[in-house]
Amino acid sequence: MSLPGRRGRLSSPGTSRQSAEACEKLRRRLLGLIEGNRVMIFSKSYCPHCTRVKELFSSLGVECKILELDQVDDGANVQEVLSEITNQRTVPNIFVNKVHMGGCDQTFQAHQSGLLQKLLQENSVYDYDLIVIGGGSGGLACAQEAAILGKKVMVLDFVVPSPQGTSWGLGGTCVNVGCVPKKLMHQAALLGQALSDSRKFGWEYSQQVKHNWKTMTEAIQNHIGSLNWSYRLSLREKAVAYVNSYGEFVEHHKIKATNRKGQETYYTAAKFVIATGERPRYLGIQGDKEYCITSDDLFSLPYCPGKTLVIGASYVALECAGFLAGVGLDVTIMVRSILLRGFDQEMAEKVGSYMEQHGVKFLRKFIPVMVQQLEKGSPGKLKVVAKSTEGPETIEGVYNTVLLAIGRDSSTRKIGLETIGVKINEKSGKIPVNDVEQTNVPYVYAIGDILEGKLELTPVAIQAGKLLARRLFGGHVEKCDYINVPTTVFTPLEYGCCGLSEEKAIEVYKKENLENRVIGFHLLGPNAGEVTQGFAAAMKCGLTKQLLDDTIGIHPTCGEVYTGKRGIYHFGNHKVIRTRHLPERLLRLDLLLSSLPCQFTFFHMTRIMCSQIT
Repeated sequence: MSLPGRRGRLSSPGTSRQSAEACEKLRRRLLGLIEGNRVMIFSKSYCPHCTRVKELFSSLGVECKILELDQVDDGANVQEVLSEITNQRTVPNIFVNKVHMGGCDQTFQAHQSGLLQKLLQENSVYDYDLIVIGGGSGGLACAQEAAILGKKVMVLDFVVPSPQGTSWGLGGTCVNVGCVPKKLMHQAALLGQALSDSRKFGWEYSQQVKHNWKTMTEAIQNHIGSLNWSYRLSLREKAVAYVNSYGEFVEHHKIKATNRKGQETYYTAAKFVIATGERPRYLGIQGDKEYCITSDDLFSLPYCPGKTLVIGASYVALECAGFLAGVGLDVTIMVRSILLRGFDQEMAEKVGSYMEQHGVKFLRKFIPVMVQQLEKGSPGKLKVVAKSTEGPETIEGVYNTVLLAIGRDSSTRKIGLETIGVKINEKSGKIPVNDVEQTNVPYVYAIGDILEGKLELTPVAIQAGKLLARRLFGGHVEKCDYINVPTTVFTPLEYGCCGLSEEKAIEVYKKENLENRVIGFHLLGPNAGEVTQGFAAAMKCGLTKQLLDDTIGIHPTCGEVYTGKRGIYHFGNHKVIRTRHLPERLLRLDLLLSSLPCQFTFFHMTRIMCSQIT
């Protein structure tokens, strides 16, 4: 318990242990107090900050319900449960009309901005309990979960057309111009490779095999259209209002929705979730928006792109270049610096090397300075002028299509966040939140790719959205776990990973004593995503190198290379996992699976990074 004269701090979780049943009973009691009182203050009688807040509400003529935690028998237990509910460990802990305001400083800031007065309006009734801005995977998951919990929910979703005029339906980037069509085009490329390989397995056919771009894109767009419809149907079944309009805050708790015809409608809500996602970035050079396309345009492109220059080295760039080359196109990648920034760099270079060996050309250390149209057409011809990043050299090239994949920008700058005081990172546009996805404005939350310092992955947004709704409306306390999230880059040689890269592991654990807990898992090879998913679950359970050695592998499979003590881990000194020097704890394996004749051999590379984590 804090001393008089200091800000009251809640005791640490676990200082007053209670049964799960008693904890749940107390949680329901506290939520009842929050739900049943216009202003609910959890306080300590001696705390000067609590006194200031009480005086503020008294001066406003507002009646408050106050629970003095130092004057109740179960105060310690109340403190523990309250910290779980709010993620705030200090008092005063204040709720106004069911909205968690925070502490003393936040309440006075809200008073100065006018937010507190808005919340205190007599008999204030909002149109909705929750409005979600953004109809992507995370926003839809949050909206539907809130509706299941009995809340009145609206989803606002509006796709601003790309500079090339491309737009799409409900479901967000992943469904329309991301994961789903990307994986389908990747599969198309793999089928082409399988056709080529099939002759060596005895398949004979005389007809010339060629790829039809129009057939592929029509089939993909038909599939996406069915997903768009299923999302709309699901919202309807759960009584979630769906409005195809652009949302913009105009005042606290109030938003303006503008449809394609420019018609404006206004809605209010007790809480808001921002799930607006990101859009591809442009170069800011002559001709980029006029003549270049992005991933927003590629998957519904009505004509075959032909000879293509992909600018960028992101996973989007390499994936798109990979499947374009896989369906038989002439593809070049222009790289400013490194491949797959943020991923393990040895693995990233292996990905690039494999692509290069299979026909993708790379222009390294160059950046474009101009894109000029030479001929109109579908496709036409474009001239690209680029300069070296290491000297005065310039080069020119002619392509049918130029695809930009240089990163994405958060869609947060034109939705009125400044009007209600929501802070964003001015450089990146991302929104800082606490570990319960709450912004600095108490009734506004954010999920998905727009979060500062979080992973930009669809399953993460879905998980965060569901758990947020359950905390807001279902009395739950579980938070989204952003640690050890697996992912896969669907390049021709797939790259799956979970945990830390070598570079990040060295940064984080360079001063630690090292044992054998697996902190990084990396795999290059066929079906890397399928393999990685299983090992990711194992890492969540505390996977160690010894457990991998003790696991019997399935033969012949790709995943078996991680298991057993068969002498396939070529890292020199087998005592490496007991060393105290970090660089030596990187267990590397370069393995050729040779159960098939040499021409059918799959190249694999795996890496495991281990550390003492208890």
